[in-house]
Amino acid sequence: MRIYKGEALEVARGFAALLQAERFDEIVELFSPPLRAAVSAEALRLAWAAQAAGHGGVRAVEEPASQAGEADPVRVHIPVTCADSGFTVVTSVGGDGLLHGLRLDPHGGAEWHPPHYADTARFTERDVLLGTGPLAVPGTLSLPVGPGPWPAVVLLSGGGAFDRDESSGPNKPLKDLAWGLVTRQVAVLRFDKAAFAHPDRLPRDFTMADEYLPPALAAVHLLRQQPEVAPDRIHLLGHSMGGKAAPRIAAADPSIAGLVLLAADAQPMHEAAVRVARHLAALTPGPGAEEMVAALARQAALVASPGLAPDTPSKLLPLGFSASYWLDLRAYDPVATAAGLACPMLILQGGRDYQVTVADDLVRWQNALAHRPEVTIRIHQDANHLFFSGSGHPTPAEYARPGHVEPAVVDEITAWLSRQ
Repeated sequence: MRIYKGEALEVARGFAALLQAERFDEIVELFSPPLRAAVSAEALRLAWAAQAAGHGGVRAVEEPASQAGEADPVRVHIPVTCADSGFTVVTSVGGDGLLHGLRLDPHGGAEWHPPHYADTARFTERDVLLGTGPLAVPGTLSLPVGPGPWPAVVLLSGGGAFDRDESSGPNKPLKDLAWGLVTRQVAVLRFDKAAFAHPDRLPRDFTMADEYLPPALAAVHLLRQQPEVAPDRIHLLGHSMGGKAAPRIAAADPSIAGLVLLAADAQPMHEAAVRVARHLAALTPGPGAEEMVAALARQAALVASPGLAPDTPSKLLPLGFSASYWLDLRAYDPVATAAGLACPMLILQGGRDYQVTVADDLVRWQNALAHRPEVTIRIHQDANHLFFSGSGHPTPAEYARPGHVEPAVVDEITAWLSRQ
């Protein structure tokens, strides 16, 4: 069924009014089923709070405007005015009158450009498919020019419905890493997460193990089939939740040569979610911020309680994740799993990261692994969660500015891989 621009704008005006009132539970009722599966009310609340905090607080949600030309669904932009600057909400309204996409654009459509340390003349790329069945995911294999055999890494993105580049606004930190490493003669394989590629196919009991292990193990297997890749030098490189998952994957495949963990969270995620929410609320204090923290704390308490069961409704739990997802996370200790591995590890942390921190996360890795000679742990003091350099008090706004993974991080990873 076709929708006309006037009808789409009416839907968007209703959406804008709900955004202005911060009625997120009602907003998700406007989502199409795939979007509702990917974005919960709580996840939207946190994303909205992060944007508001990064721009000095929301003042007004402006009149929606549709894109020029004919389209179905109709793309709509909703400007949001803030105390310091502003951002744009981008959505698409389909013929069913529902929202089929949602993006908070802090940079007015700024695009990613290759980092200066990447040289496209020094590598080739091709698309691959990892796994079989309805949750098989597409990926990109990047190979250095030349016969090899080269060391290799499988990139693991952070928590959420990320594509293979870990795209966020104008930034693609995993593409930075992939192109930086392959320019330096490291083969790289990265893939879309199932929550991004197939949001409408995820089973109700989908877990972190389901999210990471099948595609990552398939990626390692595919790399071993490449004549340009050294089969005994295949590593995992995980960022954020991808770093948390990496020890679990390596435990499932002992032939994995080593781990690179970037801002790998070790604090239980339900506790970390409340800590981050409190940080954001402190940037824009008020009743709405306090309500957000209180609601998340109640949900986190349920995750930690003996009362959490497989049939607990996801709407009662943090970030919209299912009870099965939280039960799986609760039973998994990434630090203890890593301590049981014999492979070498490189653990890097940003000193200005407020999502995964030195005090709450890195110290746990240090206490368990710092005595091991095959484990290297380093802090990049000026780096934030994406390993972009910065200065001053960290805020969500800096993650929205175009940037690239620090060259020093790419160089350090390359040098470490070359020594293994």
